[in-house]
Amino acid sequence: MAGRRYTAFEEEVGRDPDLVLEEASDFFMDRGTIIQALEDLARRLDEASIPYAVIGAIAMGRHGMTRMTLDIDILLSREGLERFQEHYLGRGYVAAFPGARKSFRAAETGVRIEVITTGEYPGDGKPKPVRFPDPADASVDRGGVQVLALDRLVELKLASGMTAPHRRRDLSDVQDLIRALKLPAEFAEGLDPTVRPMYQQLWGEAQAVDVVHEEG
Repeated sequence: MAGRRYTAFEEEVGRDPDLVLEEASDFFMDRGTIIQALEDLARRLDEASIPYAVIGAIAMGRHGMTRMTLDIDILLSREGLERFQEHYLGRGYVAAFPGARKSFRAAETGVRIEVITTGEYPGDGKPKPVRFPDPADASVDRGGVQVLALDRLVELKLASGMTAPHRRRDLSDVQDLIRALKLPAEFAEGLDPTVRPMYQQLWGEAQAVDVVHEEG
């Protein structure tokens, strides 16, 4: 895997079935190209004192429910994004495409890094009670990497899946988290009121699925 520079990691993996299996195996063993890129990014952000929180599939994995991904989604404040660009754009990271302001690639591995900034709205992007928080106030350490706290992660995924048809997978992710982590019904109490009913619905459906599996 060494020697890949300024190339699209996901495209390279997609062209080689053997590489897909290799990367998937490494990812589930907490190693490989994605993990290398993640740890390098976390180290650089820490060195520059830039608060961050990993979100998306990697955050789910760090909380205990692993799902394969080929990129890194990260939450930064607007100031944090500016500082990242000042410190590292052209020095370890490049724009993912001409004119990109929040999409980058690690120059060494080609892994794509997608940035979400504080204050953005999940799902359809329209104003709503739930929005992306300041990572300085909403991150927890998981294995030396700052990831979005579980309640905020679930809350954002619910708001996203509820408002954007193309983001329904986020609702499935929440149900998977409920089942994998055995989240209680009371977990809803720490969520924004606008998403609590959906959490409760998914929680109830998850219990019904588990009963069917046990009886089968």
